[in-house]
Amino acid sequence: MGGVGRLAALPCGKVSKWIVLALWIVAVGVCVSPASKLTGAQQNDAVSWLPGNAESTEVLKATAQFSSPDEIPAVLVYERPDGVTPADQQAVARHVTAYGNLQDVDRDVIGPVASKDGKALQVLVPINAGAGGWETIGARADEIRRVAAERPDGLSFHLTGPGGFAADSQEAFAGIDGKLLYSAAAVVIVILLLTYRSPVLWLLPLVSAGTALFAAQAVIYLLATKADLTVNAQSAGILTVLVFGAGTDYALLLVARYREELRRHKDRHEAMAFALHRSGPAIFASGSTVVAGMLCLLLASMNSTRGLGPVAAVGIVVALLAMLTLLPALLVVCGRWVFWPLRPTYGSDDHTENSMWGRIGRRIAVRPRLTWVTTSVLLGAAALGMLTLDANGLTNEESFTGTPDSVVGEKTVAAHFPAGAGNPLVVVSNADQAAAVRTALSSTPGIASVAEPRTAGGRAYLEGTMTEAVDTQAAKDTVDRVRAAVHAVPGAAARAGGGAAILLDTQRASDHDNKVIIPVVLAVVLLILALLLRAIVAPVLLVATVVLSFGAALGISALLFHHVLGFDGADPSLPLFVFVFLVALGIDYNIFLMTRVHEEAKVHGTRRGALIGVAATGGVITSAGLVLAGTFAVLATMPIVAFAEIGIAVALGVLLDTIVVRSVLVTALNLDVGRHLWWPSKLAQKRDPEPTEELPEPEPEHSLAGS
Repeated sequence: MGGVGRLAALPCGKVSKWIVLALWIVAVGVCVSPASKLTGAQQNDAVSWLPGNAESTEVLKATAQFSSPDEIPAVLVYERPDGVTPADQQAVARHVTAYGNLQDVDRDVIGPVASKDGKALQVLVPINAGAGGWETIGARADEIRRVAAERPDGLSFHLTGPGGFAADSQEAFAGIDGKLLYSAAAVVIVILLLTYRSPVLWLLPLVSAGTALFAAQAVIYLLATKADLTVNAQSAGILTVLVFGAGTDYALLLVARYREELRRHKDRHEAMAFALHRSGPAIFASGSTVVAGMLCLLLASMNSTRGLGPVAAVGIVVALLAMLTLLPALLVVCGRWVFWPLRPTYGSDDHTENSMWGRIGRRIAVRPRLTWVTTSVLLGAAALGMLTLDANGLTNEESFTGTPDSVVGEKTVAAHFPAGAGNPLVVVSNADQAAAVRTALSSTPGIASVAEPRTAGGRAYLEGTMTEAVDTQAAKDTVDRVRAAVHAVPGAAARAGGGAAILLDTQRASDHDNKVIIPVVLAVVLLILALLLRAIVAPVLLVATVVLSFGAALGISALLFHHVLGFDGADPSLPLFVFVFLVALGIDYNIFLMTRVHEEAKVHGTRRGALIGVAATGGVITSAGLVLAGTFAVLATMPIVAFAEIGIAVALGVLLDTIVVRSVLVTALNLDVGRHLWWPSKLAQKRDPEPTEELPEPEPEHSLAGS
């Protein structure tokens, strides 16, 4: 047996399988403590989400000498439609005193400020969120609401502003890890039960995926605490979905090949060794492609996007390790009975050629060119829907699927105060030019008022209230005007930041990341496919189908968001996230299919190999796609629009990939292009037999020792 064969046999040897299980049990025991601490290691403070080199981030850091960079103002608005009474004012004044005594309120509470129409009062509570981020804001918000609950009848109260939205976001993300874990597990269980039709077999992939997630969380916790890896609620949530989805995909491919080999080998250990020897390289290549794609996110300028790359990559590496060691060991320990009631016995017939995908392959073979041209045109038409996608950012109101209190409060503030009240535009400059900077700021269109500057350490801090709400395009335009004005002040070294500036810089950073990362991911995927298939033509065609699939998925999703779900916009990072997930994960299915076609083409020629490949892998690819789509669709259950959009778009894209692109479009291309797919390798010179609609007879029995 060759070196590869011996390596493949390690997790499934008669003795080594027990060693593998023992090692994983020890690993789980070691991981218990760090994995349980991952939530506490998350960094949900402002800087961890922002563009690292943006002007707004510089301002946030520069304000440390005036106030904590983690300070988040909570805007409290009290409203009485018939006019605020003296009793109302006295009650709110008592509240202000109580707010000032709250933990993490380090500076003076501002207010109550009466509106010009006399119908509302506004209070500004500066909360120092510190390293706790959302957790701290959520706790203080609860205390503020308890204080405000004791108010005169008829006086309404709302908590809004940056603090209010942070508190509502924290509530939306509360328990996300558990919710996503249980939801993803439920999806996987249902699909595995339908796929295997066994009351027991589904447990083994599920246990392996759960173990992989547990181990990945422990590794990521150690990297977060020892190597300064940034982990936030976004990356932690996506990690759960990714490990369950991708891990189960790899399990499905391995189990499908193992089932085949059990019909050819009496000894289950040899059958698993052969299955690993044949499918292991494809699984490893698939996982490596996803890891490489995720690591491309390190090129992002957005801190939150850049942090997601290593987190996702670690998750995939651990999932690969579990599915190539733990799962084989569990399957071999359990034996053939685990497939009951459809137990694959030695010498039993393999009905792959008569499967649904075998029949579909034979129909495609009749007119392959017409099939791939028609499919491409339809997908291209669907991609035109991207023209309707508004990925310029979500307003605060658009960020939630419901209407939380912060959204109601924002509308109340806008009805009685300048729309930008409570979330000012911040300018930091040299102290000796503070007066000139204040003049430039106050004279800029879109600025309603400017507070007196504060100075410390040779720098000045100024706040300007905008006439428009900070999450509008008008406010972003004001930021550009302010920056042009204050940058022009000689010797001021002025920088403009604040809420509107953060939104603007985030949008521009996301646009930059799209232009940089998408081409890099395509190049990396193309290189990996070329090395795996030892060809150029096939990888180029496969990457083209992936891009077409991405376009169609995003186009259909854009139409669905706007016309069905009522989402008015999209987060600027949506196209990038959807692209990276669909390309990196979609290539999995290309690799599953094409490695099998490549394998069969050596024996039967490319066209016959394509028919065998789609017949043998069509079912498992469809099942894998359903699992991955189902796990990502779990994100759509969150009350955060950005997460819901990612989940829906990726789930839709995966379904297109598995049902249409991989099994129909790629198969049709294989049949039409034939041996030229493998150019410039020697396989391109192997002439195909005459076209036939019939699949070849099943392969004779193999032995791993002789492979």
